[in-house]
Amino acid sequence: MSNIFDELQWRGLVAQTTDEAALREALADGKLTMYVGFDPSAESLHIGNLVQLIVARKMQQAGHRVIALVGGSTGLIGDPKPDSERVLRSKEAVAEAVASIRTQAEALLDFTGDNPATMVNNLDWTEPISALDFLRDYGKHFRVNAMIKKDAVSRRLNSDQGISYTEFSYQILQGLDYLHLYRDEGVTLQLGGSDQWGNLLAGVDLIHSAEGVSVHAMTTPLITDANGRKYGKSEGNALWLNRDLMSPYAFYQFWINIEDAEVVNKLRVFTDFDQEQIAEFARQVEEEPFRRAGQKALAESVTTLVHGAEATAAVEAASEALFGKGDVSGLDPQTLTDATAELPGAPVAPGTDIVEVLIALGIADSRNSARRLIGDGGISVNNEKVTDPEATLGEDAFLHDQVAIVKRGRKHLAAARRA
Repeated sequence: MSNIFDELQWRGLVAQTTDEAALREALADGKLTMYVGFDPSAESLHIGNLVQLIVARKMQQAGHRVIALVGGSTGLIGDPKPDSERVLRSKEAVAEAVASIRTQAEALLDFTGDNPATMVNNLDWTEPISALDFLRDYGKHFRVNAMIKKDAVSRRLNSDQGISYTEFSYQILQGLDYLHLYRDEGVTLQLGGSDQWGNLLAGVDLIHSAEGVSVHAMTTPLITDANGRKYGKSEGNALWLNRDLMSPYAFYQFWINIEDAEVVNKLRVFTDFDQEQIAEFARQVEEEPFRRAGQKALAESVTTLVHGAEATAAVEAASEALFGKGDVSGLDPQTLTDATAELPGAPVAPGTDIVEVLIALGIADSRNSARRLIGDGGISVNNEKVTDPEATLGEDAFLHDQVAIVKRGRKHLAAARRA
């Protein structure tokens, strides 16, 4: 257990702590109980949440106790956005999102064995509290002059829109969670994203005020793209963990296409490869970038973690079939749909001349150019080279009666979708 903080730091998984020396000592001293919370502001967690689950997973593997909290009550209020008021979601929508997020978290933590994780919903202890009890028992510990200094609150107060009391009170609700879990479960560490630092401190301060003890908070860094823009709902580029919002194939493709400059860092954050293994990937990225060994290992590892080994094997087969020489006819219907969803394409009726198919798909701009491409051996359907310019796209060319994959060379792909 004594080395877990060092490992988290080496992996770049620690952004802020309330007291690093005290936390390091607490982690080395014995079994610590920590919690990480997720608000159901959407039906799925995303890779920013995945970073926190990875830290919680490593903490659990190191022998510490982990509690995962789903915000059935805080999700009804919403963490203040820095630029505008949130649209409140219905209780039914929040309840559905709670169930979905619970399922995703349960797949990433171990809820069995000698050191099982625990799942809780803050609605269970928040809903019974009356307004008077809320103000008397919890509100008295919060000072407004401190609350308005929180970054998101301060920015909203200085805007034309201002901030409602509903969102202003969010930090009290999150602080209440930490106090409840400290009292009932012995939690002494809260984990969150670095953009949640102010809310984490609200809980630390509440426990100090109400109980007279010091507890810990730690944040993980925001995950950003090569331009420094974070991945998330507010940016419109969230990478969802729910396969209904982002297919395993699309998820895998994101990781396999990570830039060389980013891949070693992502390997440290998102995988269990040790220092020696990552050093070797760094060497390969530097000396043999064309092999894309780091990207392949990253994509396989993270997709397996989130979607399982079977789904990963299916998307790897799909990638090889589409961009290599694999057997596209062996792809299952769902993987085929996912793999071809983003390809340019057009509806094509069975029996259409291949020359007309190439024009319809934008692969050729005229009958003459289509014939020339076929004559030069540059066209294939479902990875089978087309040699006859008089050929037609028959019924059997449409895989699972859905789509035929037409290629020019190896990289120019299009989908002939059955009309």
